Amino acid sequence: MSRVLITTVPFGEIDSYPLDLLKNNKIEYLVNPLGKKLTESELIELVSDCEVIIAGTETISDKVMSHAKNLRMISRVGIGLDSVDLLSAKKRNISVSYTPDAPAPAVVDLTMGLMYSLSRKIHLANIELHQGKWHRYFGKRLIDSTIGLVGVGRVGAQVLKNLQVLGCKKILYYDKKVRLDNDKSGQIMFADKKEIFKNSDIISFHVPLDFETKNMITINEMRMMKKNTYLINTARGGIINELDLYRALDEKLIAGAAIDTFEMEPYNGNLIEYNDCLLTSHMGSMSFDCRTNMEIEATEEAVRFLINNQQKSAVPIEEYQMRTDY
Repeated sequence: MSRVLITTVPFGEIDSYPLDLLKNNKIEYLVNPLGKKLTESELIELVSDCEVIIAGTETISDKVMSHAKNLRMISRVGIGLDSVDLLSAKKRNISVSYTPDAPAPAVVDLTMGLMYSLSRKIHLANIELHQGKWHRYFGKRLIDSTIGLVGVGRVGAQVLKNLQVLGCKKILYYDKKVRLDNDKSGQIMFADKKEIFKNSDIISFHVPLDFETKNMITINEMRMMKKNTYLINTARGGIINELDLYRALDEKLIAGAAIDTFEMEPYNGNLIEYNDCLLTSHMGSMSFDCRTNMEIEATEEAVRFLINNQQKSAVPIEEYQMRTDY
């Protein structure tokens, strides 16, 4: 019997199929007994005899792998790879897979919802009404806004399409790899990051966390922005410097932000002091269908690997190369 450690939580709560799949293939498994995101030391205590980790966003470092002598494969529930030391995995002949497509629709939905909430100040009205205050906020419609998108991959491209269908006045986008077809109407325009920072009413980030995007947005970039600009991060914690965002809100350099992903999770930092900063608990992928699909795909990959030593969704070589380049 093969041993699988499932570190991501929740798991199998919406649909038991992933757990049934393991049982039906006589694969022994353990679901995260702590019921929370594991620290490095907690993970080390659990990995000693597992062959596969069905992983969440916890850090799987070289140190963790060194304590997992039987580990042959990491199957990520999700797309982000910043938590996995890919070069150490490669050195130790540990295969890595992920589920890049499954979470995208749910993250798109949350991003759109955050745009509406920020632009119409829904979150502020909700907080104040719960406090017994009645205030009717003015807001700006999305179709009258200039939206900046940094990254137009799986999530960013669909957000752009949604905004285009809505008829947003102007959509500026930046992506180091992608150039969209020319839009003769002038609604959609490629722009460099500085142009996006200076001209957008809402800026939404849809890039992986890597050496180039870490601290992409600091106080210096926020000083370029308009005082009515909102920032949205549903991608990865660390893209927006959280301490600098706090300073920017304190100095009223921007109007506010919506942050779903944080450098340290669960988050308990000083951004909670500002109602203008809408905070959610890394729930971008947490729609019933997308979360279920992520769990199923990651588990099927683990079973496929254990039974046939095959992978369908192996992390592409470019991801390893990017780590090597830095």
